[in-house]
Amino acid sequence: MNEADFKILFVCMGNICRSPTAEAVFFKRLSDRDVLHKVKIDSAGTHNFHPNAPPDERSQTHALKRGYDLSNLRARSVVESDFEEFDLLLTMDWDNRALLEERCPAQHLHKIRGLAEFLQTTQASVIPDPYYGGAQGFEHVLDLIEEASDGLMKFIIHKVQS
Repeated sequence: MNEADFKILFVCMGNICRSPTAEAVFFKRLSDRDVLHKVKIDSAGTHNFHPNAPPDERSQTHALKRGYDLSNLRARSVVESDFEEFDLLLTMDWDNRALLEERCPAQHLHKIRGLAEFLQTTQASVIPDPYYGGAQGFEHVLDLIEEASDGLMKFIIHKVQS
């Protein structure tokens, strides 16, 4: 198997809502564009609250309604080697970003960005945590992640084709 041209890690707090949703949505985007072989993606959490647990059932239910299957994903926490291995570590909110930046070796700090930076029309600085909210929160997160994934896809296509 060839080494991927570009590697992305999606990061939230517990790796059971936002980051696995982002991983599944972006997986589908990569698959639809036939560039899955050029990009490695994964997701992780800043906290190890749910080691090896599947994504939150509400995340799975709402994602599945839109055609994204999260059932095979399992939670893990960010490990030190992630900073070296991944080209981009995309955080969901400012807390996730601050925690990563605290742990990150200085030479890799430039790899940490927010997923919301790739939103194309929506004005939001973070992907909010839906965990303590209702169904609308999970739908809103999906809307934001889908839009950010489209922007990220444009960025990635440029990277893997240049």
